[in-house]
Amino acid sequence: MPLDKATSAFVEQVAAARTRPISEMSPDEVRNGMVRMRPMFGTPPDVRRVEDVRVGDGADRFDIRVIVPEAEIQGIVIYLHGGGWTTGHIDDFDVFARKLATSSSCAVLMVNYRLAPEHRFPAALHDSDAALQWARQHGPSIAGRDVPIVLVGDSAGGNLAAVLARKARDREDPALAGVVLAYPATDADFTRASYVDPACQSLLTKETMAWYWSHYLPDVAERVNPDASPLRAGDLSRLPPTLIFTAEFDPLRDEGEEYAARLIRAGVNVEFERWTGQIHGFLTMVNILPASERALGKIAHFIRARVPQHHLTNA
Repeated sequence: MPLDKATSAFVEQVAAARTRPISEMSPDEVRNGMVRMRPMFGTPPDVRRVEDVRVGDGADRFDIRVIVPEAEIQGIVIYLHGGGWTTGHIDDFDVFARKLATSSSCAVLMVNYRLAPEHRFPAALHDSDAALQWARQHGPSIAGRDVPIVLVGDSAGGNLAAVLARKARDREDPALAGVVLAYPATDADFTRASYVDPACQSLLTKETMAWYWSHYLPDVAERVNPDASPLRAGDLSRLPPTLIFTAEFDPLRDEGEEYAARLIRAGVNVEFERWTGQIHGFLTMVNILPASERALGKIAHFIRARVPQHHLTNA
């Protein structure tokens, strides 16, 4: 099916405002463009508390924003934002994260991981892992008791969440209650059909993804490392229940769907949906694209269904 009307209008609006392709911009130019978009996301819902916490020391420091909903906390969500590991700030996704906290009845920890090219691979992954360890240590004080943890990541954040889930399994960390991956970057192969399909080259293009990867991990040979391309991991068994969304008109569609298929073959409990008529990034376009609200509701449902089940199982 074609792009839905709201998405088509949004694509045209962004294209008209963009002076040249992202692949011809500097990282700072793209970051500033995202800052200018923030007012479009509207007013965030009321929450009980918001606190920014500095984690780490020296050059390894980064921030975590803790969003506590009004309702009793049922779990901790670690949210890893998109932006090609190169752009994006927790302020860009603040409205989305507050809506996620409210709808899921979970405290949401937004990870402001360090960005490339100033901090290349694996800095963002190290920060995401440090955030998970911080959540395990401080979760009981945030929630008032020990509660389960769920990873949520979109795009580059989905890449980080997928790798982090496997690392937690390998070192036998306490089991995560679930993982949510929205149109995740799982491989650095630009030859898949969705990468070369003209219909999938709207706001995110093959050239833009090549630009992101060139900043995050310039060494092409190293991109096959499973910590960079989680689709390349040999063993995907024994991972937490996983919800995966892809978008019909997205260069990353095929690698996300291949990752979902591999999880299923490995015996992982997977819920998968391809969102027809949608583009990469639709989930976090809150108050802009109607599909964002619907997808957010499905994520909240997945989390609410998994958190009490996990909590009772491990009580």
